[in-house]
Amino acid sequence: MKTIEVADLSIGNDQPLTVIAGPCQLESADHAQMIAGTMKEACAAAGAQYVFKASYDKANRTSLSGVRGMGLDAGLAVLDGIRKEFGVPVLTDVHTEAQCAIAADAVDILQIPAFLCRQTDMLLAAGETGAVVNVKKGQFLAPWEMGNIVTKIESTGNRRIMLTERGTSFGYNTLVADMRGLPQMAATGYPVVMDATHSVQQPGGKGGSSGGQREFAPVMARAAVSLGIASVFIETHEDPDNAPSDGPNMIPLDQMRHLIETLMRFDELAKSAPIRI
Repeated sequence: MKTIEVADLSIGNDQPLTVIAGPCQLESADHAQMIAGTMKEACAAAGAQYVFKASYDKANRTSLSGVRGMGLDAGLAVLDGIRKEFGVPVLTDVHTEAQCAIAADAVDILQIPAFLCRQTDMLLAAGETGAVVNVKKGQFLAPWEMGNIVTKIESTGNRRIMLTERGTSFGYNTLVADMRGLPQMAATGYPVVMDATHSVQQPGGKGGSSGGQREFAPVMARAAVSLGIASVFIETHEDPDNAPSDGPNMIPLDQMRHLIETLMRFDELAKSAPIRI
């Protein structure tokens, strides 16, 4: 069982739960700071570890007209500011090999989007930065195939790896999350993350944008945490219906404190009686 050290956090499947949370994309420095402050306080009150997340660019929007975010330079400046002001680790997506080293100077965790999870050059570039690399399992992959992805990153000498479940394609515009995948990915020894909000997404479900069923995101989070995992990934916003991206599957910010308190109770039970497979 591997433990990943990130700033002052120890992230592992047998460690206290880490909550990775923030808005889908960066909107402004003030907005990011508001969410980071709210989430840090909620996690501290519940005894959860906290990582702030946000994307400087949403490169895989459904349509050309989709709002993409603040961009690389402005976005990374905001993320670096969050890290310094709030003293929390920060995670963001990278979309090309060239972005990896640049982003690694501003954040602690580089996230490989699900659609790019088998791109060897992306994985190698991310691994070579020495930053923690969180790989989202592609909607087209079986969980046991993630071992091949781990091997690619390990070839760079980097063993600071996290693996995220975000659902599997099931027909048109639909995802399904198979909870067997969490212990199957945990068999690699690396920390496993459940993406509770993207797993209830309906990709392209609105034609020009994705839909979602945010009411089921807490269900996915509770189910996954009850198995004993390292982390849960949740996108949140104070007004999801008017968020620039992924609003239909984001959890309202004012609901997060209660959810985290509940998740910590599931986490305590799960880790006091680990599942053995």
